[in-house]
Amino acid sequence: MASIRDVARKAGVAISTVSKVLNHYPNVSEETRIKVNEAIRELKFTPNTIASALSSKQAGRVALLVNLNTQTQAIDEIDMQYLSGAINKAQEKGLDVITVFFSMIKDWSVAEIENYLRAQAIEGIIIYGMSREDKVLHKLIEVQQFKIVAVDAPFVNQSTSSVAIDHEKAQYDVARKTLHENQGNRILYIAGKKNGFVTTQRLEGMKRLAAQEGLSLFVRQGDFSEKKARQLTFQYARNRDIIVCASDLMAIGAMRALQEMDIFRPVCGFDGITLMGYAGKQMNTVKQDFYRVSSEAMEEMGRLLEGGEGRAVVLDFSIVRMQYLDIIC
Repeated sequence: MASIRDVARKAGVAISTVSKVLNHYPNVSEETRIKVNEAIRELKFTPNTIASALSSKQAGRVALLVNLNTQTQAIDEIDMQYLSGAINKAQEKGLDVITVFFSMIKDWSVAEIENYLRAQAIEGIIIYGMSREDKVLHKLIEVQQFKIVAVDAPFVNQSTSSVAIDHEKAQYDVARKTLHENQGNRILYIAGKKNGFVTTQRLEGMKRLAAQEGLSLFVRQGDFSEKKARQLTFQYARNRDIIVCASDLMAIGAMRALQEMDIFRPVCGFDGITLMGYAGKQMNTVKQDFYRVSSEAMEEMGRLLEGGEGRAVVLDFSIVRMQYLDIIC
């Protein structure tokens, strides 16, 4: 096993310089930082003795990289289900888990993320909430230094699997059901974040439905925000027949706005979160089991750590109307 002395020798620097790079000291030149990081990668150096001890265990160590939702003051049920599903499955499989948040590493380079994760003896990463703008994470997947499972992001290579439902089909199915249960062909579609992978997939589902049914499709970005969906509903709902929302929070915001406007428009959502049961109206939504999605992601991580190759895992979903009596305990 390589030591810090080996890294210093290979990089042609002092041991103290290697330590400064590992601890992100600012007074190190970029040239030196690159040389040290290359030596660390080539030697597969683990930066501390605790991590070395951990990595010698039979069980792997997995980081859950979570992008917390800050767009709502409501409890983030989805992230809690993700964490619960992953942790319980990890215990079942004898895997050790730590949680890392996007905010902790948002300004780091790939090398800095790699060093941090190696210091924690991480062998695999499950990434939740990655967008098209997270270029450093895309690069981390590309270099294949870790086993990675991307939830709701279409990345697959020898060391990386993706786990998701078919978002395009799910959006198509819930919108089609709502359309056929009601009258009208002028659709206000409140999409998610422009940079989101699922946003693009769900929008494709709506475009396919619009083409097949001859619909007038009016698209606006709601950014998965209840407040923004409410504003868009006030602005555009009077001239539309049906409102399709790319998340349940946005559907709740739209429904509340319609009630204040004292007009009726059918609304459907996406996700199947518990809050939908308290919305006061029965709305169609896509029910995806976030606990199961995350459990399957950890199952897939176990397969990768055992030498399996990356693949795309597609899970099922259902179209439901969530009611109060269905969610109370």
